[in-house]
Amino acid sequence: MPREESSKATRRSTRSSSSVTVENAEPNESHQPTVDDLTFGDESITVDAVLSNFPGRRSQILDLIRLMGPLDCPTLPVMIYGSASTGKTSVVLQVLRHLSRPFVYSSCRTCYSPRILFESILNQLLLHRKCSSNGYSSAKRCDKPSDFVNLLREALGNVIESLESGSGTSRPDKSDGKPMGKMVYLIFDNVDLIRDWDKGSMILQFLFSLYNVLKMPQLGIILISGLPPDVYYSNMGYTDPLPLYFPEYSEEDLRQIFLRNQANRKLYAAFLDVVLKPFCRVTRRLEELSTTFSSLFRKYCEPLDDLGISPNEDMKRRLYSHLKPLIAPCLNEIFRVSSHPHDGDTRGERRQKASYSSENREELETLDFHMSVSAKFLLIAAFLASRNPATLDASMFDSTGGMDNRKRKRKASEKSMEKKEMAEQEAVMKGPGSFPLERLLAIFQCIASVGDSSFGEEEEEEDEDPTGYDKENNNLMSDILLQVSSLCDANFLIKSGSCPLEGSIRYRSMVSEDLALKAARSLSFPLAKYLYRR
Repeated sequence: MPREESSKATRRSTRSSSSVTVENAEPNESHQPTVDDLTFGDESITVDAVLSNFPGRRSQILDLIRLMGPLDCPTLPVMIYGSASTGKTSVVLQVLRHLSRPFVYSSCRTCYSPRILFESILNQLLLHRKCSSNGYSSAKRCDKPSDFVNLLREALGNVIESLESGSGTSRPDKSDGKPMGKMVYLIFDNVDLIRDWDKGSMILQFLFSLYNVLKMPQLGIILISGLPPDVYYSNMGYTDPLPLYFPEYSEEDLRQIFLRNQANRKLYAAFLDVVLKPFCRVTRRLEELSTTFSSLFRKYCEPLDDLGISPNEDMKRRLYSHLKPLIAPCLNEIFRVSSHPHDGDTRGERRQKASYSSENREELETLDFHMSVSAKFLLIAAFLASRNPATLDASMFDSTGGMDNRKRKRKASEKSMEKKEMAEQEAVMKGPGSFPLERLLAIFQCIASVGDSSFGEEEEEEDEDPTGYDKENNNLMSDILLQVSSLCDANFLIKSGSCPLEGSIRYRSMVSEDLALKAARSLSFPLAKYLYRR
């Protein structure tokens, strides 16, 4: 009996365990799986406990419970969407734990192909666990969506029949972890990753139409995506899922999250007063902030002999002075577009540190405020997009690295000079031009790579890898969009309305040329080489 309880208590406690425990962990072969394993093995929790575990998610939790409906109530498919690290998966799993509803969870990140996804769902519904006795094979081989529909209908029928036969014997008190009701929920996490699969659009249309194809009132489908439902709309005629949006955490929400389970809340609150606001302007992703804050908090506590004390104002100022030199480098490294490494003992690395500190001094002399390296590149990209004609982007940002103005050395005629002056006056009267978001991101990627190569040329003699920019990592676009929003809030960018033909929002740079030159000078970026002069 203790073996059985221990095997059940480890199931579905986190996002990763929910997706791999059934498939990959070596199971206890003495325990025969039952429909009870389709719920959380531990006890159910109250709705107040769920609300307290997720600060800032009260409305989303109550809306999800309302959309799932009462016991045994048929429900339409639900799509939960929002940015990364906003608590979508955790909230869904904890709500199902509160309701003690049986469910099957599969993540499209670990199940990276249609066959693995289909077989993962069928293995859980058929109560099949991969182990050495069955050669770690699946219960059914399933490659095609048509085969998956037939096998899924059969497996769901068996589970529903087991739930109906056991409903009379199960106790009505759901604190014992028994399945409640006859509904079975299929949870598909990271649905947006299917778009990158081979024939991903066909698989997406199949998943969205699965509810209409099966026509089983005892089936509930929950889709979790990082993209809004508009991305998936098509003319296939399926039932649109009910949307539920998870916004990004506010600064106060993040404060409550980080203060939970802290041994010394007053000390950590003083630490958050220093670091939370500047880092929230850069990113609000919990995994990035928690990783950065853990190392910074250790540095913050270095001058203290007793970590249990309550700091006074004088001690807060002393701790802040100790931490202040580390905040700016960490702000830059959050985007993985940092300037130079900060540690090392060799002579070449010490020279690199000296040059980096001189660059910081020059930056403080030219800019009156702090910006991350990524924000500076984004500011320069917006300035170039507003000043340069869109038709010249291909020639400006080609492989040669900008337009070479030295090629044109013909003497300009008086008539051409007059036309040039009139064009300049007209440009001044019109002001900076507007541009779509796609063009801004394209220019940003080009000049960020050019900035990295220019850093590499300066340090080539020392055989160092000077930049932390990861060209193979494309997962920071969501953070760049957050940075665009921050630049709009600071009035460096303004939204100039939407184009009636394109239907997308256009932006306009409000940055002067002097400020753009200061930002470019701090990055050693050749701005004049990419700026079109009429």
